[in-house]
Amino acid sequence: MFLPENPDSTPLTPEESEALIPAFIATRSDLNIAEQRNILGAEQWAFRGRKDVLSEPFLRRLHHQMFREVWQWAGQYRKSARNLGVEAWQIHSLMAEMLNDVCFWIRDKIYPMDEIAVRFHHRLVWIHPFPNGNGRHARLTADLLLHQQGHPRFSWGQLNLQKPNAIRQRYIDALRAADDHDITPLLAFARS
Repeated sequence: MFLPENPDSTPLTPEESEALIPAFIATRSDLNIAEQRNILGAEQWAFRGRKDVLSEPFLRRLHHQMFREVWQWAGQYRKSARNLGVEAWQIHSLMAEMLNDVCFWIRDKIYPMDEIAVRFHHRLVWIHPFPNGNGRHARLTADLLLHQQGHPRFSWGQLNLQKPNAIRQRYIDALRAADDHDITPLLAFARS
């Protein structure tokens, strides 16, 4: 139904597209507006009070809060293959492994806090647990982790990363560098 705006976006299956909630959405632009409105409300919810950012139920609940007014599958792990991410059957175990790793990094001060948040973000994007919204979810999750650890949120390039532009390309390039074990470009992008 909605073609990705660029080749780095995640296409939806026909079944996932049919789970659209608002009837007024006819274009990708309409969809982006509806999702962004929902995400703003989710941010207010997420930063109010203390949440257990490093728990798998919270990560699903955050995704649900971010997209619940737009997609029936909000907060549910994907069940199909994607152009990125792990196989769907690996999601549960890799999410648990990632959360254990992040807890260890924090507890034992393995990396500075910014690097922990960026590595957490990258692993979430790499796993790609949800049908869509993984980048936005991972960026908000990293920001929440920083906030709870007493650090300022990232700027993430300070622009809309949904539209194809030079800033989004820098972000994608930084993610690809992190895939190749070079976290430096993503760390720089997060604070740019």
